Amino acid sequence: MKNKIYSSFANAVKDIENNSTIMVGGFGLCGNPENLINAIYVKGIKNITLISNNCGTTKYGLGILLNNNQIRKIIASYVGENTTFENQFLSGDLEVELVPQGTLAEKIRSGGAGIPAFYTNAGVGTLVEDGGIPMKYNKNGQIIKSSIKKEYKIFSSIKYLMETTLKADVALIKAYKSDSFGNLVFRKSSRNFNSIMCSAAKNTIVEVEHIVDNIDPDEIHVSGIYVDRILEGKNYKKRIERLTTREKI
Repeated sequence: MKNKIYSSFANAVKDIENNSTIMVGGFGLCGNPENLINAIYVKGIKNITLISNNCGTTKYGLGILLNNNQIRKIIASYVGENTTFENQFLSGDLEVELVPQGTLAEKIRSGGAGIPAFYTNAGVGTLVEDGGIPMKYNKNGQIIKSSIKKEYKIFSSIKYLMETTLKADVALIKAYKSDSFGNLVFRKSSRNFNSIMCSAAKNTIVEVEHIVDNIDPDEIHVSGIYVDRILEGKNYKKRIERLTTREKI
């Protein structure tokens, strides 16, 4: 059996190239693969197309890659809590594709299931359907790229929009524990986007809090067949975005 366990985060990401499309699990700062994000930061990978629910905060999570100008485009559903994100988007340094949150989850899940497209009612009657959502500005603050109008079909007298699915070159995942084959168990809300991204990438790299000898088959959330590399992480901070109504991190 292929040895999937790596001892070095640097080695685990060493073959990720510039211009890669990378999925990163997490919801806000919950379930972030903190050590893998830092390894991408240290390696200095550039022109990343990032697929993630959001982009961390100004100081933490995926925000450190934004601060280092490593991200070219983001496909996400939530863009709050990060002033760097706002500044780069409005100044023309960042392309942004906004997707309704449930639609984003299904675009990822369907990509992993080999489904090229699906229909959803989400976004009907809005700019999601009609197009025109700003995606890219120039340095003068002018919109130079916008979302396009979506195809639709009527099912049972209800309009549904066609959404194409998402895949990536690499998925960076955080799980609670794994065995040596890569069978994964997630803990509570950190399961979020992490579990569905595992099957949607060519190369899935997972950091876990514990590598164990055996996992009860009834506990497994994701089969190790979808996992290529496993690392045991350390020093998790498990931050949250907003500690009070006024305080941000």
